[in-house]
Amino acid sequence: MAVPRDTGRLVLLTVAPLAALVLFAGAAGLLPGPVALALAVGVTGLCATAYLVDTALAIHHTERAFAACRGAGFVGMGALATALTVLVPWWSPAGTVTWVSVGLGVAAGCYVVGAALLPGAARTWPVRLRRGFDGLGLGVSLGFAAYLIPPDGQPRPAALPALLITAAGVSIVTVVVLRARPRPVPAVWCGLGAAVVLIALAALAEVLALGVTGPAVPLLGLPMVAGLAAAAAGGSRRDLPPPPATPRNPDQYLASYPLLGIPAAVGVIAAAWHLLTGPGFDTEAIVFGLVMVTVLVLRELLVVHDIRRYAGRLRVAEAHFRSLVAGATDLTLVLDERLTVQWQSPAAARLFGLRDAEVVGRPFPELIHPEDTEDALAVIGSVLAGEHDGGPPVLVNARMRDGTRLWRDTESTISDQRAVPEVAALVVHVRDVGERRHLERTLHKLAFLDQLTGLANRRALMRDLHTFHERPGRRGTLLVVDLHGLAEVNDTRGREVGDAVLTEVARRLRGLTGGEDVPARLGGDEFAVLTPDSAVQAYALATRIVAVLGEPCRLPGADVILHTTVGLAELADSADPDEVLRHADLARQRARQLGRDRVEWYDPDVELQLHRRMELERQLLGAAGRGELDLVFQPVTGLRDGHPAGVEALLRWRHPELGTIMPGEFLPIAAALGVTAELDEWALDAACRQLSGWAGGDEDFWLAVNIRPKELLTARFPEQVSTTLRRHGIAPERLVVEVAETWIAEDVPAVVAALTGLRRLGVRAALDDFGSGQTSLAHLRRLPVDMLKLNASLAGEASEAGVLQVVVGLARRLGLEIVAKGLETPEQIERALAAGCRLGQGFALANPAPAERIEAYLESHRADRGR
Repeated sequence: MAVPRDTGRLVLLTVAPLAALVLFAGAAGLLPGPVALALAVGVTGLCATAYLVDTALAIHHTERAFAACRGAGFVGMGALATALTVLVPWWSPAGTVTWVSVGLGVAAGCYVVGAALLPGAARTWPVRLRRGFDGLGLGVSLGFAAYLIPPDGQPRPAALPALLITAAGVSIVTVVVLRARPRPVPAVWCGLGAAVVLIALAALAEVLALGVTGPAVPLLGLPMVAGLAAAAAGGSRRDLPPPPATPRNPDQYLASYPLLGIPAAVGVIAAAWHLLTGPGFDTEAIVFGLVMVTVLVLRELLVVHDIRRYAGRLRVAEAHFRSLVAGATDLTLVLDERLTVQWQSPAAARLFGLRDAEVVGRPFPELIHPEDTEDALAVIGSVLAGEHDGGPPVLVNARMRDGTRLWRDTESTISDQRAVPEVAALVVHVRDVGERRHLERTLHKLAFLDQLTGLANRRALMRDLHTFHERPGRRGTLLVVDLHGLAEVNDTRGREVGDAVLTEVARRLRGLTGGEDVPARLGGDEFAVLTPDSAVQAYALATRIVAVLGEPCRLPGADVILHTTVGLAELADSADPDEVLRHADLARQRARQLGRDRVEWYDPDVELQLHRRMELERQLLGAAGRGELDLVFQPVTGLRDGHPAGVEALLRWRHPELGTIMPGEFLPIAAALGVTAELDEWALDAACRQLSGWAGGDEDFWLAVNIRPKELLTARFPEQVSTTLRRHGIAPERLVVEVAETWIAEDVPAVVAALTGLRRLGVRAALDDFGSGQTSLAHLRRLPVDMLKLNASLAGEASEAGVLQVVVGLARRLGLEIVAKGLETPEQIERALAAGCRLGQGFALANPAPAERIEAYLESHRADRGR
């Protein structure tokens, strides 16, 4: 079972100090030296092996990183080989030094492979192989030097093979670790530990070869234990930063190739030393030299292979660059600091007809139009001064001469490449933008011209408005002209005739305006005139426009007469051009509301009313859902006894910011929005709910609700009324549906049918404001109504007393109940009583009040009747 990582590290940290104590005991003679060495280093090596192998298996299962997994595993195998090698002195077989050298070779091989596979060391096998040869060359050269430097007559190291293996292993591990980019610190610790272990094993082989005994053997275990701990700690690290996303450029690898000179220099110096101090080279020295040269030659072959591969990539990149430059749509020039053209791209002949002889060697300013030279040199000078360092390429617009001696519109970008040694110049990319500039001018003209009339369009008008607005004093006036009747011309006579009318209107506007005036078409049937004239002159111009445009347009086969409204706004009264146009348009709307062929100035009150209406339109749609609608009730009482006979429900909008809004203001808005049916439905339900909750009324007490014709004439209205009455438990005869007399004439048969449907349910109907409209006596006989609510003017004026008596008499003969509305003075009450009215409604009798006050009002009258 795998040991947890933290537990393995704790065990290793515990074993290492204990192993050191065992080694000190061996050095003190408490234990035999070989036994202490075998016990301390062997146990430490086994613990390090278990820790590293466990780490390798964990990496394999979690990260699937085979290189890192094998790196930790091979370092663990190196620790195991170290543990087995230190058993040799205790075992004491024949050829002890040979066995130690073999174990050292195995350990060195495992450490080298493990270091090469650690994270960050190298990514590919060619790179690992190259670094291995770097280290091997250095190691062989060091071994060659170690062999040659002792002069003849002096003994060479007894364990020379072990020393050579150590030199090679340490050199390879050192090069592999130090050449890693970025260099991971754990890999450095692992490499350092492996090098220390290898050096200590080589020293052990030399001690054994020399027959040294005593404390030297166990003391050599101290660096082995420390090296094993460092190698295990570094090789087991997994929480390393990710490698850089951008790979190194091949020339960075080539820049490191001078490392080959180090082993060659070491070998040459060693050979020279031997020649100076000894008689010559023996066979072993020659073999060592050949091995060193072979290693260096193999490494040089790898270098040559890399250089050839890199050179091939450069040739491909150069071919790609040439093809891109030759087929580019830009001309590329290279300038020195004196602005002399040093090179031009092959596209010069194809794009501009310029040969190298005509350009190369000439100053760049000579190619630019004289009128553009100063600006171009100023921009180039700023680039040379370093003002644009680190920023995007600088843009230069100038005309350049081509091979046919013609000037072309060009757009050039200048990039300062003087800091790049391979370039060391300014690079200019020149693009022919002649066609684009011509298209821009054409589009600019089209963008500011109305295509049908030839007048300025809205964009051009706003541009000129900005110009006028920026003048000192901001004098000037804007006229917005609206044509009436053009839609009918398009519908009846076709679009072609309508376009001809617009063209004629534009012609007449040109004839009326002066040189500084700007006539424009805003779109559709709207025109405008921007004039620098004062208010009086602008008003006179607007009057002439109305008169001239009102004259018939005599077209082939048709005479068209249009009507006009004009709104005026002064520039001085507006903060910006958009506000000027908005003010003039508001004045035009006001003129249209007042009638045709009118001229109106902008008035701030118009804007206030418009803003209030827009705010009410925006918030009216959700007023019922937000609980902002409310009902007040005005009693209808007997004129003789003052007893309440019924109430009329009146709708109110309790706006949280604007306060109470009366129906006369928001009902027209509701009609425009198409939500009157929803308001009537809400009012009907709320009124019936309130009626059912009053305790002060009796069975004869009725409730009147105003219904708009749109809701009354819907097929579902009778069913809706029936459902509402059943839901609140109200008898049908207690509900009175009021319909204004002014709405009856819209569709008398439909109103009769709708009221008949309500009568079948038992619901009564009332004709409200009778006497204010054109309802004839014949219509009154046909309408299935039960009550007449007289207009306030009939009882309000003494001169109408005769008419009031006639109406009341007629209503009695028809069997209708009479209610005199709008009674505000005692005289009006007496006049209504004298005419025979039984019921009345008005401020003189009772004011509209909330439901709670009406309930108290009813309760007080009920108590009075009980006394």
